[in-house]
Amino acid sequence: MSGIIITCAVTGSIHTPSMSPYLPVTAEQITEQAVGAAEAGASILHLHARDPETGQPSAAEEHFMAFLPRIHQACDAVLNLSTGGSAIMTLDQRLAAPKRAEPEMASLNMGSMNFALYPMADRISDWKNDWEKPFLEGTDDLVFKNTPRDIARILTELGEERGARFEFECYDLSHLYMLKHFVDRGLVRAPLFIQFVFGVLGGMGPDPENLTHMIRIADKLFGGDYMFSVLAAGRHQIPLTTMAAAMGGHVRVGLEDSLSIARGQLAESNAQQVARIRRIVEDLGRTVASPEDARAMLGLKGRDRTAI
Repeated sequence: MSGIIITCAVTGSIHTPSMSPYLPVTAEQITEQAVGAAEAGASILHLHARDPETGQPSAAEEHFMAFLPRIHQACDAVLNLSTGGSAIMTLDQRLAAPKRAEPEMASLNMGSMNFALYPMADRISDWKNDWEKPFLEGTDDLVFKNTPRDIARILTELGEERGARFEFECYDLSHLYMLKHFVDRGLVRAPLFIQFVFGVLGGMGPDPENLTHMIRIADKLFGGDYMFSVLAAGRHQIPLTTMAAAMGGHVRVGLEDSLSIARGQLAESNAQQVARIRRIVEDLGRTVASPEDARAMLGLKGRDRTAI
């Protein structure tokens, strides 16, 4: 088996600040946690931005550029910018910062879906910000739009025009077939880095059988031209990423995907989660890939060719 790529999703649009005081919000917090995760062993940092005043998910270029140069200067990890942002953002908003920064990598959601986070609202009694409760409750009527036209635009404007490679986020089996469609159209080239996403209501459930089936179909569609990674929401994070590592895949952890480090115990940093999965994968006999290893494996353009 080749070296294992650890991706850390530092902060995101899934969890509200109320659910953990350790979720980074300001540029200083995001920088500190991202660099800490890289030092703990993450070779890729998956990054969202937030409004530092409200904690609300943000697509504003100035919010991204408040931390991207700092992280770029402080570590050599691959910076992977979200093009998903939040399901309530327009595609123009979601693309603004990645187009400005021209990163080595960007995430790309491979289909439209229900993105139902509203059950989380029942677990919160002390809301930190006014926007949080209505945002979560409103996701019972929220479609995360990623049409074929949207996907083609992202592939063209970030991939063909700016040289980015992609973390293809697949929340369901149909997303693999959509990815194959774009391979056949010539808009995607190998090697593919596919992120199987489990545990988001509206996508695949966190069942081990779903992981084995996704691998089986990906093998059928892409042969040896792909690598897979796994992220799983909440308490399913470590069990499913451990399974992925044992099966020769790669792993993603981070406070975007899970706020905990153990049952009933909040993670105090992204680095804590990275250190835990690193111990697990090394105990399985895997070698952790360095950022330069990841760049070579994924065919990235290099950190010196970004606009960060």
